[in-house]
Amino acid sequence: MGDPVQFKDEGNKHFQAGDIDKAIECYTNAIKTCKDKMLLGVIHRNRSACYLKKENYAQAASDASRAIDVNASDIKALYRRCQAYEKLGKLDMAFKDVQRCATIEPKNKTFLETLRRLGAEIQQKLKTTFSTDSRVQNMFDILLEEEADKEKKEKAANNLIVLAREDAGAERIFQNNGMSLLIQLIDTGKPEMVLAAIRTLSGMCTGHKARATAIIYFVGIDKLCSIMATDNEEIAVATCNLFQCVYDSLTGGDKRVYGKEESLVLDSTKDLKTILLALLDMIVNKNVSGHGRDQALNLLSKNVPRKDKKDQDHSKTLFTIDHGLKKILKVCGQVPDLPNQLPMTDNTQLIASILLNKLYDDLRCDPERDNFRDICDEYIKNKFDPNNMDKNIHAINALSGLLQGPFEVGNILAGRQGVMEMMVALCGSEREVDQLVAVEALIHASSKMSRASFIITNGVSLLKDIYKKTKNEKIKIRALVGLCKLGSAGGDDYSMRQFAEGSTEKLAKQCRKWLCNPSIDVRTRKWAIEGLAYLTNDADVKDDFVEDEPAMRAMFELSKSTDKTILYAVACTLVNCTNSYDKKEIIPELVQLAQFSKQHVPEQHPKDKKDFVAKRVKRLLKAGVISALTCMALIPLALEGTEAGKIRASHALAKIAAISNPDIAFPGERIYEVVRPLVSLLNTERDGLQNYEALMGLTNLAALNDKLRVKIIKEKALPEIENYMFEEHEQIRQAATECMCNLVVCKEVQERYMEDGNDKLKLLVLLCSEDDEKLQRAAAGALAMLTAAQKKLCTKLTLVTVQWMEILQRLCLHDNLQVQHRGLVIVYNMLNADSELAKKLIESEILEILSVIGKQEDNPSKQEVIDVARSCLVKAMDLGLIKPFS
Repeated sequence: MGDPVQFKDEGNKHFQAGDIDKAIECYTNAIKTCKDKMLLGVIHRNRSACYLKKENYAQAASDASRAIDVNASDIKALYRRCQAYEKLGKLDMAFKDVQRCATIEPKNKTFLETLRRLGAEIQQKLKTTFSTDSRVQNMFDILLEEEADKEKKEKAANNLIVLAREDAGAERIFQNNGMSLLIQLIDTGKPEMVLAAIRTLSGMCTGHKARATAIIYFVGIDKLCSIMATDNEEIAVATCNLFQCVYDSLTGGDKRVYGKEESLVLDSTKDLKTILLALLDMIVNKNVSGHGRDQALNLLSKNVPRKDKKDQDHSKTLFTIDHGLKKILKVCGQVPDLPNQLPMTDNTQLIASILLNKLYDDLRCDPERDNFRDICDEYIKNKFDPNNMDKNIHAINALSGLLQGPFEVGNILAGRQGVMEMMVALCGSEREVDQLVAVEALIHASSKMSRASFIITNGVSLLKDIYKKTKNEKIKIRALVGLCKLGSAGGDDYSMRQFAEGSTEKLAKQCRKWLCNPSIDVRTRKWAIEGLAYLTNDADVKDDFVEDEPAMRAMFELSKSTDKTILYAVACTLVNCTNSYDKKEIIPELVQLAQFSKQHVPEQHPKDKKDFVAKRVKRLLKAGVISALTCMALIPLALEGTEAGKIRASHALAKIAAISNPDIAFPGERIYEVVRPLVSLLNTERDGLQNYEALMGLTNLAALNDKLRVKIIKEKALPEIENYMFEEHEQIRQAATECMCNLVVCKEVQERYMEDGNDKLKLLVLLCSEDDEKLQRAAAGALAMLTAAQKKLCTKLTLVTVQWMEILQRLCLHDNLQVQHRGLVIVYNMLNADSELAKKLIESEILEILSVIGKQEDNPSKQEVIDVARSCLVKAMDLGLIKPFS
């Protein structure tokens, strides 16, 4: 069995050598073999020290407690348990332990210092807790009060959401009956109340497994699904975010050590499976709105497939295929023009196709892929019914979904006997809905040359016939896109044109005509861009398109719509027009060899040479391609891309925001999404240019409106901007000061300058004395606005530095009229703020400066400066400090 003393001694040696794992092993062996109660207490105390080193605080506290059970005066065990409790956030228990230590050794400086520090922390925590508790209750009272005005309720809801994002605040909400009160808010059914409750719940459970588990049991998965099912996009997205927070917390986002509470949250497998099944039921439920269905599909797409293919466990994918593949196919097969279909948005079927593709891509072996194909094959085969045309078009639409997702599966199924013939037959149907579905399926099926060849042989005449005869614009434009796709089947190979010379240009002209017609709905115009995406493989079409500025502008405007399915077609068109695809270098010797062996050699179109491409790029820039690219790619990449992608996209956004009008570059609500990427660049790990351009971009945004300024503050940019105002690099310091100058109109920023114990105001005053005119102008502008908004700051300004009067005089005498104007405005604000301060100013040389400027003749170029000086003199007269000149 071994000697416990020997094990203990070995453990001590390993601990001193820094091998903590070995020490724990030895102490554990000693505990197993030890019969001596006192020795057992010492060993537990020693192992407690090891767990402290390993930051396993719950186990450290447990071992220390066992040592204390043996000897209540074991001072080492008491202090170790105190350290563990402090790390676990149990400050009151830690305080009691160190209090006992200080009683045993009253002169021990370490114990006394810890006692003092913990006492102060507990007082602060109590103060915060009482304050937070009353705030939480007050917010709920306002939200649940029928009579409270809308603005008051909105403010209370926002405050509750902000509080829930802080761990201490979230805990207070949770402990103060917050869950039942939040459920009351949800049960009101009022959208703004539901939204506030859902966002508060998201903040509470982020990174906290125990609270996430509590939300599942208090609110219930079914209730959350019913909330996400409502026909309100904002509520659906917020509930989706709550589900994601819960899921992340249950699958490892929470790194806390819970100790005895661990049993409450230990096994989350059952909860995760329940969520997964609930989401799969949602996607085929008729009572779920289109927005709710989209969010359910998005959650499945984000959380089911493996994020890292090196991870061997893909059981969630296999579970989803077994329990939900047919349900996803049902969504793909929906035909909105038929009765009794599931409610959907323009994006639903594409999101379902993306999910199918991710699931198929996550499979690890051929038998799993065969099973996926067999389920899809069986589903589509069972839908074909010669006596029921509705079931047939459902099957073909489901096949379209596969062709847009896991193309390999869709392509195999499209090749099954009778499938392509069914598509062609449906094209000839008298019902417009049959033609619509069949034409779309043909478009998706002709992505491979072999398929395109089949359709060129069998379907081109049919598509032309539909295009000429149908009066339905939706079918007409889809038939045109089918012809466009078939016409571009040879890619950019000049020698592989599918249609006669000039045919593709005619098709493109019609696409541009539809694209520029605002009376046609967005979904139909989207197909016009789809057609151009195929046809712009032809260099003649590219040139015609960039010459048509209205068509380009119409495409850029559509790229900013809520229908995300448009983006890929727009991106393809731009890639084709700018030749931004990778092309293999053509080696002359290999070309000769291919010609000798009678192999096909691709030919480049004469208009695909560099000088033609450069001209097309210039025309796209002139038409506003930058704004479109920002909305399409940069903002999503900056918010959701890889780490490197986020940095590069954020920097690109900063460059655009710094040198252009943000209102034009980032139209509509998009402008608010730009703030976070720019703030992320205010980091010491980023280089100076990124810091500078982010500050310049934020300066431009802060100049636009109060809502943007509040957004910048909420993203916690203020401390970073203040830090850069101390920067040695002149341009960065200037940019930070200019940004602050635009932010000081916010009350929250003004309050920071009014706080005691910081040098913020002193820094602004000292920056006014720098030689750099731009820096002086920004600092003086900030001071002018601060002193106008807060009279107390006028007095505080005189206390921050003894040089304040000299600096103020220099501003008032400055050669730069803008700097001089700001200096005089500061003087005017100080005269208005305090009579004693006004007296001090008038008794100085400031009076002479004001008199000289005020006596000047009116001059349009200097009028602003002269008028402010005269206003200062009038104010001095009103205060009785000077008499009018007679």
